[in-house]
Amino acid sequence: MNPPAVPAWTAFKDRKTGLVVFGFFTALLGVFCALFVPLLFFGQAISAKGGAPAQNVGIWPAALIYGVMAIVLVWLGIGSMMARRWAGALLLIFSWSWLVIGVTSTAVMGFVLPQMMEAMNSAIPPGGPPPPTALLVWIPMLTIGFIYLVLPTAWLLFYRSRHVKATCETYDPIVRWTDRAPLPVLAASLWLGLSGLMMLVMATAFKGVLPAFGVFVTGPLGSAIYVLYGVALGYSAWAIYRLDVRGWWIVVVSLCLWTVSAAVTYSRHDLSEVYSLMGYPEQQIQEMRKFTFVSGQGVVWTTVAVMLPMFGYLLYIRRFLTGSRERKLES
Repeated sequence: MNPPAVPAWTAFKDRKTGLVVFGFFTALLGVFCALFVPLLFFGQAISAKGGAPAQNVGIWPAALIYGVMAIVLVWLGIGSMMARRWAGALLLIFSWSWLVIGVTSTAVMGFVLPQMMEAMNSAIPPGGPPPPTALLVWIPMLTIGFIYLVLPTAWLLFYRSRHVKATCETYDPIVRWTDRAPLPVLAASLWLGLSGLMMLVMATAFKGVLPAFGVFVTGPLGSAIYVLYGVALGYSAWAIYRLDVRGWWIVVVSLCLWTVSAAVTYSRHDLSEVYSLMGYPEQQIQEMRKFTFVSGQGVVWTTVAVMLPMFGYLLYIRRFLTGSRERKLES
């Protein structure tokens, strides 16, 4: 395979210093993620000593997610400091993903926090002091806004620059695996692969609870379905990366089935029933029922709101799935 030519733009600003700086802070984010792993178990131990109900559900999956994020971010940070082209591409995808998740999380918090304040106010005895609004609402919102909106915007503005791309291609003039598919396709492939792994986690960590067209499947059958779906998503990730449209069709059909199944199920059941089947303590489930977003209709509309942009993105990347780019790079 021949190395690529020098970037088409010969006049560019060398961003090696910026790549080192952003790479350092990316690795630092990875270190912070690593610190959350012991904190999760430490918090669980403190809660148990305080007499709170045992809460083992979700601890290991959360610890696994933070651990994987730590490894990936440190790896990407080092790659950025070395001006590797794969790091520039992956960090651009990471920045977009971070920002999209941030916008969604901020919108959700803007919806949930008022309900939390209402629940706290209703629990105050007559004549009691009101809860500290600044501490419980504004500080969390500002913190979330900084972490999920300001920081990813800074990363995105830097890594999307053509000067950064040219710098990486100059310091690393070898075709990497991230060059073998258009960036939007590569992003879809990576997210599908991650989703496939999460299906395997769901099969083992949450008792295989699965909404299935009006009922909840649990136990070995639910776990088996999660595993099969995870394998299908893994294959789709590999196929889409190779610009094979068959992977695209698998994702589209499975998402349609998943959306209809969730809509039918949660139009008849509340999300709190899922947590009960997963083994969450009854006290915690009672607290969840105070919020309208766990109601069946709330979950249905949330599912539709999440799935529509996903279908739109799939329609967008469909035009790339021709296979010609792969053959050209291999020739």
